[in-house]
Amino acid sequence: MLKERNEIPKEDKWNVEALYPSYEAWEKDLLNLENKEGEFHFSKVERFKGVLGENPKNIASVLQISLAIERRLQKLYTYAHLRHDEDVANDLYKKAHIRITTLLYEFKRVSCWIEPELLQIPEKTFQKYIQDKELEPYRTLLEKLFRLKPHTLSSQEEKLVALADEAMQASQRAFSAFNNADLKFPNVANEKGETCELSHGKYLVYLRGTDRVLRENAYKTLHKSFESYENTICELISGEIQSHVFSMRSRSYDSCLQTALFPQQIDTSVYTSLIQTVRQNLPSLHRYMQLRKHILGYKSLHMFDLHVPLVKEVDMSMDYKAAEQLVIDSVLPLGAEYQKSLEKGLKEDRWVDRYENLRKRSGAYSSGCYDSSPYILMNFHGTFQDVLTLAHEAGHSMHSLLSDRNQPFQYAQYPIFLAEVASTFNEELLLNHLLTKIESKEQRCYLLNQKIEDLRSTFFRQTMFAEFELKLHTWSEQGVAITPTLLKSEYRKINLEYFGPDVVIDQETDIEWARIPHFYYNFYVYQYATGISAAHAFYEMVKKDPKNASEKYLQFLKSGSSDYPLEILKKAGVDMCSQGPTKMLIQYFDSLVAQLGKEVNF
Repeated sequence: MLKERNEIPKEDKWNVEALYPSYEAWEKDLLNLENKEGEFHFSKVERFKGVLGENPKNIASVLQISLAIERRLQKLYTYAHLRHDEDVANDLYKKAHIRITTLLYEFKRVSCWIEPELLQIPEKTFQKYIQDKELEPYRTLLEKLFRLKPHTLSSQEEKLVALADEAMQASQRAFSAFNNADLKFPNVANEKGETCELSHGKYLVYLRGTDRVLRENAYKTLHKSFESYENTICELISGEIQSHVFSMRSRSYDSCLQTALFPQQIDTSVYTSLIQTVRQNLPSLHRYMQLRKHILGYKSLHMFDLHVPLVKEVDMSMDYKAAEQLVIDSVLPLGAEYQKSLEKGLKEDRWVDRYENLRKRSGAYSSGCYDSSPYILMNFHGTFQDVLTLAHEAGHSMHSLLSDRNQPFQYAQYPIFLAEVASTFNEELLLNHLLTKIESKEQRCYLLNQKIEDLRSTFFRQTMFAEFELKLHTWSEQGVAITPTLLKSEYRKINLEYFGPDVVIDQETDIEWARIPHFYYNFYVYQYATGISAAHAFYEMVKKDPKNASEKYLQFLKSGSSDYPLEILKKAGVDMCSQGPTKMLIQYFDSLVAQLGKEVNF
């Protein structure tokens, strides 16, 4: 049975007390923010309204104040959301999360005039202003802002959009509450007829287990649970997509995709080219499905068979301490300083909330703020996949740590496009570190399959999600009614195309779209695929030229958002505007499948 939160030992929990020693301390800081006489009160921003463009000093002052407020809000929000995710039904932290989220939206409303007023400055005056010494710390920020001028509304219109923002997040919040707190799954039976508890955390444990009866029961039961609410979830997804369509039309973009990509200077061709390249190379995935079916020896390969290890006799499970040390050892190619920082964070500073407890948020992530250490949420069960997840989130955390240490606040938050590069790079380090250590054929086959599965799930599967997400938005842009029947039909079709003739697409798979939280994140998932492509390109560079390439890679980690993401990658030696990294990754996937096939005489 899962434990209550207060039954989890301190050493297994993240050190949220380093942010605020208590809820009372957090609330005191929140009240200070609301104090009209305080240095962070929102009114201090408004006094520059109407005079912002008069001189560079006014611009520098309003940016300095607004960034200081954002920094404090970020710290308050981080504490509240971490506490909330420990137990999503905890009323105290649920209210705290709502309070700080409301304040964030309030500040957005109060400060929404800044960008439109800045953009009213004539081009020649702006070019003169940004050469002023007072604006030097904000030059890149301002240049990025002026690029958005054609898509920025008047001050009054921006205020209305800001007022609508919180309401437009309702679908995402509702799905999160439903998925993490309200939805309950029936128990399932294993091959011995024993009753097993089904939860989000245990679902993947069962799917990676050798008990095929339990795998099938867990897979079908979980998806049928979501299907019971298909109309509700369809409305939630439709509501989320409609909010993106609203943003597109109100800001005069050509598509929702362009709306999401334009601010980071990413052309939509990067997205569509990824889908096109993967589509052209689906035979690579089909060959792997043939190999998987052969190794497992099944007459028919089902969706619930895709996660089970192909080498049954190899037990790669381990306890948390062993996983932690393995992750630390694997990052040595990045140098002693990087390795020591990670070791201190994991072992001494308690970055990680390790284990599942009742009502804890499912999944895993890396979080934190400019004024805190990174925080990693885990639901560790000892599987090898959990070890990979720890490596993945540690990659995010070290990216955050190095960006925060080397950039001012306004450039410390790296863009989402870069986020998955560091995480998947660390996964590749871990897997290749293990491949150099193991000697037995069984372990080698197991790890080869882990690498193949990593690429299948992170590259092919996420690209499939990206293609489906693009369909969702295109339908909404064209006024097509989104219904459960349409979603299930199209989702089945895309699965048939991606997985090929050797996989039985179970009827329950048709509803899988209903349980994917990333469909509420506005064109996020494609970045897993581009991220792993860039990460592999970096890995090949580090392998060929360890000293110079690792220095370039670390410089990439330190760059934050000091430039546009494609430029940051290009400076470090990876050009994502070309198909090179994507094609290189597919060739690597093919080589791994061939190696595994050779090991099993296929």
